[in-house]
Amino acid sequence: MALTEEQLSQSSRVLQAMRDQIANAVVGQTAVIEQVLVALIAAGHVLIEGVPGLGKTLLVRALAKTFDGSFGRIQFTPDLMPSDVTGHTIYDPASGQFSTRKGPVFTNLLLADEINRAPAKTQAALLEVMQEGQVTIEGTPHILPLPFMVLATQNPVEQEGTYPLPEAQLDRFLLKVRIDYPAHAEEVAMTRAVTAGKVGDKLAVDAVQTLIKPATITGLQQYGANVDVDEQVLDYAVRLARKTREFPGIAAGAGPRGAIAIVRAARGYALMAGRPYVTPDDVKRAALPALRHRIAAAPELEIEGRGSDSLVLALLEQVPAPRQ
Repeated sequence: MALTEEQLSQSSRVLQAMRDQIANAVVGQTAVIEQVLVALIAAGHVLIEGVPGLGKTLLVRALAKTFDGSFGRIQFTPDLMPSDVTGHTIYDPASGQFSTRKGPVFTNLLLADEINRAPAKTQAALLEVMQEGQVTIEGTPHILPLPFMVLATQNPVEQEGTYPLPEAQLDRFLLKVRIDYPAHAEEVAMTRAVTAGKVGDKLAVDAVQTLIKPATITGLQQYGANVDVDEQVLDYAVRLARKTREFPGIAAGAGPRGAIAIVRAARGYALMAGRPYVTPDDVKRAALPALRHRIAAAPELEIEGRGSDSLVLALLEQVPAPRQ
């Protein structure tokens, strides 16, 4: 289905307005906001990495408010059980029947805070949720509301008492987003906003306006799926993913989901720009967040301080892009 000019311009206006509204609560971090919106359009999940206090929770709450979506939060801890995530059945003595108590995953946006602090069994409870969009409780499947998106956070510094995410779980995330420290001017603006006549340091989303309904998001996702991808551009995304399997310094390359994630995210960037087609530049913008968690740097490079980001950027310079 070819997208009309009206559909493209309307989609672009809505996404730009959502970005601006989120920016009313989240100071700076423009690239991060765009990447999260791109993942939402692509109906994908996001792994957010950053030290505490950079606004990860605020970002998710602000995004949920822009489309009047429901918001759920799970604080992952070592004693968290899978049923604490998905839900469970309980026996009601009064009625003599079992009833289902749904877990916090039954929401539009689920914030899985510090996901790497829970053991593998609990992390795995999210696998069906993220991949199938449903939860099975006592053999009965329950469909999750649409749109549904998991935004998981992890602290890259503190590793004590953490359980590294298995490769199968990492691969379920469409993008891995890194939140860095704000620039000086942004930190000044943030400090002013938090301390101006307020008690405590709670960051609120009062300045964020609700623009659309959840059904509009599912419509935008359908538009994004119909953005055209030329064969040469598609081949470029595949060549980038395949190059990771033979690139010097990469111990483990990306699987087929790498190229798929690049194309899905690139479509999101195109729709945000109001274009009916994906350009090589869209692919380049999508490559870093789509590949950084799907490759592993060789140990000798990690010792030198060169991680996956530097390898993906070097790879982008070596793989020729098609001419527009």
